[in-house]
Amino acid sequence: MPPSRELTIDAVVLAVAFLLGSIPFGVLLARRRGVDLKKVGSGNIGATNAARALGKKAGGVVLLLDTLKAFAPTLVAARFVAPDRPELAAAAGFAAFVGHIYSPWLRFRGGKGVACALGAFLALAPLATLVAGGVCALVVVATRIGSLGSLLGTAALVPALLAFHQPRPYVVLAVGMLVLIVWRHRENLGRLARGQENKL
Repeated sequence: MPPSRELTIDAVVLAVAFLLGSIPFGVLLARRRGVDLKKVGSGNIGATNAARALGKKAGGVVLLLDTLKAFAPTLVAARFVAPDRPELAAAAGFAAFVGHIYSPWLRFRGGKGVACALGAFLALAPLATLVAGGVCALVVVATRIGSLGSLLGTAALVPALLAFHQPRPYVVLAVGMLVLIVWRHRENLGRLARGQENKL
């Protein structure tokens, strides 16, 4: 394939991934019920706040959609567009993830990115993702603190990827996502330090 065509295809894949990731499903679902999700609860647009504001079923729907919007473009990049270039698949996952966190439809604001990270890595490294998800679930069951489970689960993804000998671009992606997820959880970390974090 000529380099110019490859670059064009790569650009299209990344643009589509970003646009899919930027769709604020939580906000749209809440709006249909007459609720402004950005003004209730924590103000976050993700599944946890949707569950608090709209009920557990709605929270589950938001979690599924936020996961799928990163899973789909990452899987397409990894399996169909460039199966021999893991860096493109990693970049597609990151584009969807960044689109969610900095959605142009919400004035470049958005969620915390955990569900999108889950979706991207389910497409890239499902076994490592199951390990990280298990860590998250155990922490949440033990503490009933969703943010703590999300943070420790995301942190567990990096060693899990290394243990399963995944490509270096995937490890770099996991580290980049972890940094942004920690940054997006900085208020939660403050509440955790004070023993004031909300429980599920």
